[in-house]
Amino acid sequence: MNQPLAKLNIFSGKGIQMRTFHITWLTFFFCFFGWFGIAPLMPIVREQLHLTKEQVGNITIASVSATIIARLIIGRLCDTLGPRLSYTILLVIGAIPVMCIGFANSYESFLLFRLIIGIIGASFVITQFHTSVMFAPNVVGTANAVAGGWGNLGGGITQIAMPLIAAAFVGAGYIDKANSWRIAMIVPGVILLIMAFLYYRFTKDTPNGNYNEIKRQTKEKKKGTFVIALKDYRTWVLAIAYAACFGIEITVDNVAATYFVDNFKASIIMAGALASIFGFMNIFARALGGIFSDKVGKIYGLRGKGLLLAGFLVLEGIGIILFAKAGTLPMAIVSMLIFALFLKMANGGTYSIVPFVNKDAIGSVAGIVGAGGNIGAMLVGFLFKSKNISYSQAFYYIGIGVAVVGLVVLVTHLRTSNKVQSATNIKDDAALARA
Repeated sequence: MNQPLAKLNIFSGKGIQMRTFHITWLTFFFCFFGWFGIAPLMPIVREQLHLTKEQVGNITIASVSATIIARLIIGRLCDTLGPRLSYTILLVIGAIPVMCIGFANSYESFLLFRLIIGIIGASFVITQFHTSVMFAPNVVGTANAVAGGWGNLGGGITQIAMPLIAAAFVGAGYIDKANSWRIAMIVPGVILLIMAFLYYRFTKDTPNGNYNEIKRQTKEKKKGTFVIALKDYRTWVLAIAYAACFGIEITVDNVAATYFVDNFKASIIMAGALASIFGFMNIFARALGGIFSDKVGKIYGLRGKGLLLAGFLVLEGIGIILFAKAGTLPMAIVSMLIFALFLKMANGGTYSIVPFVNKDAIGSVAGIVGAGGNIGAMLVGFLFKSKNISYSQAFYYIGIGVAVVGLVVLVTHLRTSNKVQSATNIKDDAALARA
């Protein structure tokens, strides 16, 4: 019988665990092209559709709103239907509005497409769930952080890739610049369909096979997992924490290019390149958060993981305040790197705790916490649509809010059961593999 791996070898693709690991983070990576591919092209869309600041703000809010419900549903489906089928269905359905957004010819139609596209954001929950069942407790935080971080990297790559794709279509003479965003969005839609096939064909729900192929001893325990997760205060603490880190991340993915165009007079391609710096931090920063959290957890348990997460959030908030106050482009870039580092480490730290909340409801806990991230993005989105608040002021208020959340996590006592606690601290790999 195959067991969850007690060691993460990122250079290996051997075995169902590592094959699933690589396919799931790569799929999540391309999901960002569908979810946020239009973000760096928004200055062009804004000009063609004659959008106001308030309308752009509404579009930003819409892009993360549907994800809230989608993540809650997907988390439950992972517990029941399984991650393999859940991901396949999500990718096929999500590809449709991505390819069709080019038909939008008004604010209302564009807003609707942007809202529906948001369901793709639920892909994160499946990625974290699938990684959690493939790796043992001693390394699951690191595995989740690396998979999530490398996947989130797509949010940075798309910032520079999509403007270049649009420019390539213009250069080839297929379309004019004003309409280039329409044809460019077909590319990520096609990629999502390809990944749907690969996910269905080459992954398994668990190390022992798909849900319909194995006798699941925990079948009865799967009933009511969503309610169990809702009743646990730790789920809500992590949801609030994730709102303050990942919620801010996807907000930055949405507004960064426009911010650099408006505040520093950057071109579309240059603004996309600058915004991509933020996303590139995912190559290592989220993984660092998971690695540090796993090491702290082995010594100090879940309480130590919680204190570390609180520290990440406070430092993230300070970094955002510095970014808001940056008066020059170099200072803005430096401060963005600072807050990006701690933000993404907080992402990794949050989901290094998720698998330890309730091992029989991992999907539901992951879904609720993930939805918390999008609720955070939706709420701060109202700051960016306000006529009376500039983007710089919005970032300043966000920085203060994130630091406050960090203090809340700091004073909250995260505890766990003796069974999970021992699995967190134990050093014997064989025992961990059986946990």
